[in-house]
Amino acid sequence: MVFSLKAYEPRTTGGERASAAAATAPIPLHRARLADTRTSSKSSSISPAVVRGVIRLADYCVVVVLGLVIAHMYINETGVLSNHRYIAAVFLTGLALVATLQLMSLYTLRVFSSFVEKMPALVLGWTIAFAALVASLFFLKIGAEVSRVWLATWYVSGALALVAERIVTAWIIRGWAKSGRLYQRAVIYGAGSVTDDVIAKLEADTESIVRIAGIFDDRDDDRAPRQIAGYPRLGGLNELIAMSRATRLDLVIIALPLAAEDRLANVVRRISVLPADIKMPARATALRFSPRTYSHIGSVAMIDLYDKPIAGWGTIAKWLFDKIVGLVALILLAPVMALVAIAVKLDSKGPVLFRQKRYGFNNELIEVYKFRSMYTDQCDASAEKLVTKGDARVTRVGQIIRKTSLDELPQLFNVLFGDLSLVGPRPHAVQAKAGTQLYDEVVDGYFARHKVKPGITGWAQINGWRGETDTEEKIQKRVEHDLYYIENWSVFFDLYILLKTPISLIKSENAY
Repeated sequence: MVFSLKAYEPRTTGGERASAAAATAPIPLHRARLADTRTSSKSSSISPAVVRGVIRLADYCVVVVLGLVIAHMYINETGVLSNHRYIAAVFLTGLALVATLQLMSLYTLRVFSSFVEKMPALVLGWTIAFAALVASLFFLKIGAEVSRVWLATWYVSGALALVAERIVTAWIIRGWAKSGRLYQRAVIYGAGSVTDDVIAKLEADTESIVRIAGIFDDRDDDRAPRQIAGYPRLGGLNELIAMSRATRLDLVIIALPLAAEDRLANVVRRISVLPADIKMPARATALRFSPRTYSHIGSVAMIDLYDKPIAGWGTIAKWLFDKIVGLVALILLAPVMALVAIAVKLDSKGPVLFRQKRYGFNNELIEVYKFRSMYTDQCDASAEKLVTKGDARVTRVGQIIRKTSLDELPQLFNVLFGDLSLVGPRPHAVQAKAGTQLYDEVVDGYFARHKVKPGITGWAQINGWRGETDTEEKIQKRVEHDLYYIENWSVFFDLYILLKTPISLIKSENAY
């Protein structure tokens, strides 16, 4: 069976439809209904935690900047920014505002998207924070030293600015919600009673951000119905993995009883290569653990099997790291790249750059740039034949730039374009082999290294596992190091690998 990209809707009663229609103002979080796969692109989801954090920061910056600007413009002195009373008042009031709005539960997706009804609460929160400032000035007996006009102007303009900011926020949030980027796109594997229970609880949770993209089960129609709680069964494991390659999946729920140990182990092993959170409902087992053992999807307790690597704020941190460091590196290395380009052009006929299809994030094919290191008529775009020591296909300049990895420098453009990261598992060509076998035929779970974007350099490379992979051990060791990197990623780990890369290039003996 090939999964369909047609959008389905679960069964709804007239009361449910009326309830949904009456709540068109907020972001539609009322049901864990089926995601529309026709409109869901492969663009990444936006973590609600990141959204909340950014809006907290925006609230803080709005009132702080306004307070400082008004003080500087109104008070006839150039040293306002060095006046500790105004500085303390502005920054502490900003913190008080964020704390107050948090206590009033005004940092939720529903509030962000349905702002009009929460506008009085927002103004009340600002009033409470400002009242705390005025009270502090009074009790500290320093009120006479602070301008009343400044206070009044800041309060009124702050309220207006916060309202305007939240109106813009609501517009942005609605756009993200419409495109599906604020929702967790989930699939469920298993079509038994556990699945019914999970769906019922998700649908009952009015704050759920889960959108079910389908249910999968490898059993035949006699044992696994084609409709489960109004949701379609779209196939088995093969179809689930195919869907994950075609569209974004954020969550895979394995709704199998723990007693089905062999079946469960096989499913988990095959799904573990996907770049998604993989969870099992706590109800799938009669065992009960400490509450700290469980995570929750809405009100549904889950046992975490695999976490999506580099999620939430980590995604933002790595994106910034790649773009900032990548741009700086490109500028600093531009003279070196120019010299290499001239050398390649003078050494042999043909283009300076060589483009090669390789596997990227989630097995997507990307086009990677390199300085050409082989004779034009002998370039191997699919890497069917490994480059070996003394390979006649490699030019004189090619031998040098391959040994020193200078041929990889154009991949800085891939980093800026978003296809590659600075640090990550190296992208392999589509027909790359260890000996005579394709990499995925040698290493079980090989594609787990594609759960993150590939990189120009990586943990395997600085530990000596770069260059020729003429034996199964070499690719196995490379994959082991790649998986270690994925499981232990941090910005500081990336920085350490980057700093170690030049040293590892000097010591390398396997690159030809």
